[in-house]
Amino acid sequence: MIEAKNLTMMYGPVRAVNDVSFKIHENEIVGFLGPNGAGKTTLMRILTTFIYPTRGTAAILGVDILDHPIEARKQIGYLPEAPPLYTDMRVDEFLSFIGRARGLHGKSYHERKEWTVEACGLAPVWKHGISELSLGFRKRVGLAQALLHDPKVVILDEPTSGLDPIQIIGIRHLIQGLAKSKTILFSTHVLQEASAISHRLLIMNDGRLVAKGTISELREQVGMKEASLEDVFLSIFRRSGKKAEGDL
Repeated sequence: MIEAKNLTMMYGPVRAVNDVSFKIHENEIVGFLGPNGAGKTTLMRILTTFIYPTRGTAAILGVDILDHPIEARKQIGYLPEAPPLYTDMRVDEFLSFIGRARGLHGKSYHERKEWTVEACGLAPVWKHGISELSLGFRKRVGLAQALLHDPKVVILDEPTSGLDPIQIIGIRHLIQGLAKSKTILFSTHVLQEASAISHRLLIMNDGRLVAKGTISELREQVGMKEASLEDVFLSIFRRSGKKAEGDL
């Protein structure tokens, strides 16, 4: 469903992403971990065709992001860390606008709107101005725009940041439910968040993919089968050449 092939991204002399390759399979939830500056957000922006890589490419459902970026975008629901909202609109107006932009109308829009409002918990603020919303509700509106067109691939950058504990649990359950019909890649700094719902983990440091696999596989890779998850991740980062800074 998602295949990255030797992706590299240069910003002048800075190599933000360094020859990264991986595959994510159908209906799989993959957590994306790494410290600030590891390259996670840059890689997500490449996969969503927001930016183009210096070298390498990727495919979404077999569609090459460089050769056919528009077709690739149709398959993706993307939530950046800062939700892409028009704050002068009401919530209902914004999602109607997104629906039209995605080619939804009539019954198809109504059905997707009803599902999205329920799934993202937007009924209490449906007629509210986006500028009036808390960070948590803005995040939920951002998630709604990513899901409205029923994409097969969902890419979420820090989807639970700014949410309260009840909202975080709700988003976890939503992600797990989505995986019945979608492929999901999400980034987080919180180890427990990733391990709670991910089938596999991708771990980046200094622009490189330094480890990947299930929790059990990661333990085996560092030879620490009885260690805590925190110790496993610290070991991975230290072996990758740079100590983690406590912001996993």
